[in-house]
Amino acid sequence: MRRFLRVAVAVTLTALVIYWSDPSNILAAMAAADSRWIVAAIGLVLVDRTLMALRWIELLVALAPGSRPPLAAVLRVFFESSFISNFIPSVASDLYRAYALSRHDVHLAESTASVLMDRALGVLSVVLVVVVALPFAPALAARDQLLGLVALVSVICAVAAAVVFSEAAAETVRSAAAKLPVPLLHRVTAALTDAVRRYSGHRIALVRVLGMSVAVQLFRVLQAWCLGRALGIELPWLIWLVFIPIIVLVMQVPVTVNGLGTTQLAFERLFVPQGASAPHVVVLSVLFLALGIVGTLPGGVLYALGRDRGWRGR
Repeated sequence: MRRFLRVAVAVTLTALVIYWSDPSNILAAMAAADSRWIVAAIGLVLVDRTLMALRWIELLVALAPGSRPPLAAVLRVFFESSFISNFIPSVASDLYRAYALSRHDVHLAESTASVLMDRALGVLSVVLVVVVALPFAPALAARDQLLGLVALVSVICAVAAAVVFSEAAAETVRSAAAKLPVPLLHRVTAALTDAVRRYSGHRIALVRVLGMSVAVQLFRVLQAWCLGRALGIELPWLIWLVFIPIIVLVMQVPVTVNGLGTTQLAFERLFVPQGASAPHVVVLSVLFLALGIVGTLPGGVLYALGRDRGWRGR
């Protein structure tokens, strides 16, 4: 039923955006797209996927000595989980990545902690890019809403940082879990909190990962800008720098399948008020979503070829 509802929401939102923008105009905008800029965007996808893999590898430095898997195994897990995220919510793909890594003699709490830190630093990079760009951006129709969203996400990031760097905050989380009538949840929370706390001793690695995460966001902005140029959308660079990271966050919300529908709605609500043509924005949103799928295709090949024979049951 949940899967059916996600598909229904995706189809409904997409249909509404297409209806508002006139299907015939959308087809005309798509036909007139400059393929050279689309090819450039695809090239940038390969760069940002490489950076995403490298930042997760960097986070594995906090694993217990001797438990770090071979580089080939880590890359395989990363790209396969990226491909699977096209069909399941991002949270579920993160769980898959943590479980797959744990099959390589890594404790499940440690593998889960690495995935959580990867996700948290990715979200923090979005906040940093938007906070830096927003004051310099032209007048935006949705400025107040964006400020509210950034403030909310900033609070979440601050709480996560407190758990990593403050033993008192970590103990508060453990104590809260201990009060729940679920012994398994208590044990899982304690193990996961301890694993996350290890990153407090790897601050240089965290800074490097945050830097790579910011670079990933900038490459995604460049991808969207290239697609915009392919469609003839001319908007100030700072608008792209503010809106694209926000849209990337919206795409992660597990409301629909792979962000379909919510992505189109986010593009339409943000870019059209800035003067962009609605049909061109719809095509932009579809191409941007498709670009993400293209970046996961190597994982699809690996997944189709079968699981890593090096995996061992625990």
